[in-house]
Amino acid sequence: MSANTQGCKHPVNSLFQKVLRRSMKQRLVPLFLGVLAFSVTSAPAETILKPEDRIAICGDSITEQKLYSAYIEDYLRVCQPAKVSTMQFGWGGETSWGFEPRMAHDVLTFQPTLATTCFGMNDGGYSQLREERETKYRAAMASIIKQFKDAGVRVVVGSPGVVDSFTYRKDPEQAIKYNQTLSQLRDICKQLAQENGVVFADVFGAMNDAMTKAKEKYGKEYPLAGDDGVHPGPNGHLVMAYAFLKAMGVDGNIGEIKVDLSSGEATASDGHKVDSSQGGVVSITSTRFPFCFYGDDLKDQSSTKGATEFVPFNQDLNRLMLVVSGGNADKVKVTWGKSSKEFAATDLAKGINLAAEFMNNPFSDAFAAVDVAVRAKQSFETQVFKNLIPGMRTIIDEDSERAGEKIVIQAAVQQWRVKDDAVNGAIKPVTHIIKIEEVK
Repeated sequence: MSANTQGCKHPVNSLFQKVLRRSMKQRLVPLFLGVLAFSVTSAPAETILKPEDRIAICGDSITEQKLYSAYIEDYLRVCQPAKVSTMQFGWGGETSWGFEPRMAHDVLTFQPTLATTCFGMNDGGYSQLREERETKYRAAMASIIKQFKDAGVRVVVGSPGVVDSFTYRKDPEQAIKYNQTLSQLRDICKQLAQENGVVFADVFGAMNDAMTKAKEKYGKEYPLAGDDGVHPGPNGHLVMAYAFLKAMGVDGNIGEIKVDLSSGEATASDGHKVDSSQGGVVSITSTRFPFCFYGDDLKDQSSTKGATEFVPFNQDLNRLMLVVSGGNADKVKVTWGKSSKEFAATDLAKGINLAAEFMNNPFSDAFAAVDVAVRAKQSFETQVFKNLIPGMRTIIDEDSERAGEKIVIQAAVQQWRVKDDAVNGAIKPVTHIIKIEEVK
């Protein structure tokens, strides 16, 4: 124990608070995380996710926004039977060659089993790609992949995203030029992933496609990459989350509920239990949620609902299917929560996606509660990486650094577990009612 902690009644908590105050004041940049204990259930065979996976989400300030990283964690905690653990390592201003030399100490100490990367936005230098930057990026990304693989960590190499074609520097020509640079960096990521036998996530492709479609519908001023043209709002981050989740191979099957109107019987797949079914009114208790969206103003960049028009999130990742048979009418009215919609009986017989048709649904509040807890946990992670450990090194002398680091990590892990427990505590079964009425 260093001289700074001797004589304290509670040395761990005292040092933790001292370092945190000091580092927050100095606004130092990220570093480290200690080894944590996690649990997980089995994952679908189609996905690269495995039991007891610990996911390190690595990137620059876009990752540090804690939006796409939160959406990924939300999804993996409540939408899939594999409840993996995640932690985000976003660092504002980061480059691949800034991350590469410190990752062994700062990320691999966390002992991840799976890692995602999203570097390139800063690496391109916000200009036409020069040969020296291209060479430096290729070498750094190759080293990052190798270090992860050597440590037994599976890798999802994410490309950089896009800059907005309108808001970036308020100059469409500059946006075109820098998106060309970003597309070249994307191609490097894809090539390196293929050469090293790891997974590639085409974040650039997903965002560029969504941006084109969005601006065709809402006009050129609709921002997919944020007001500054670089940092997306929730709409763009949903697209990023889609790209990573798709690359992970999650199957997208949230569940299936079948109702036979002639017999009155109803059945449900794993994660959903039919409590009662009578006269077309089905009560179900679910432990597996559909991904839920927010923002009723679809033209606003803060609306994740609006973004679903431009990326097949519901189609590919978020299928909670309702199949209705045994009726006599051509049309059927479905009420779920506070919303009602009419469907052709033939469509219901094939199955409709409740998650897509009813974006305001009985899961919305429960999902939002989980998201709040996830963001609180990820905000704490940023404090640890960007402030706590670097701050410790400014106030503890070199000889005491190892002992001091151990004390601070113990305190950080203890408080991290409180945040993680809060996420688990926010995940509660949802009982909901589906009412099915034939339209005469």
